[in-house]
Amino acid sequence: MVQMEWLRPDVFVNSIVFALVGVGVFFLCFVIIDKLTPHDLWGEIVEKRNVALAIVVASVCLSIGVIVAAAIHG
Repeated sequence: MVQMEWLRPDVFVNSIVFALVGVGVFFLCFVIIDKLTPHDLWGEIVEKRNVALAIVVASVCLSIGVIVAAAIHG
């Protein structure tokens, strides 16, 4: 019989908890970065259509995501 490790309740709950912690840390880091920058990131990207800033913010988001995932994975 095939073992379904991910269906065990403790594994499932741990996955949900780590996902929520990861999203929370990511959001907190993004808010900190938004506060540290001299401009309003959302206003620059959405209202002024600053594509270069959007690419930089996307790369920062990906970097934070990789760091959080590596920290949680252990």
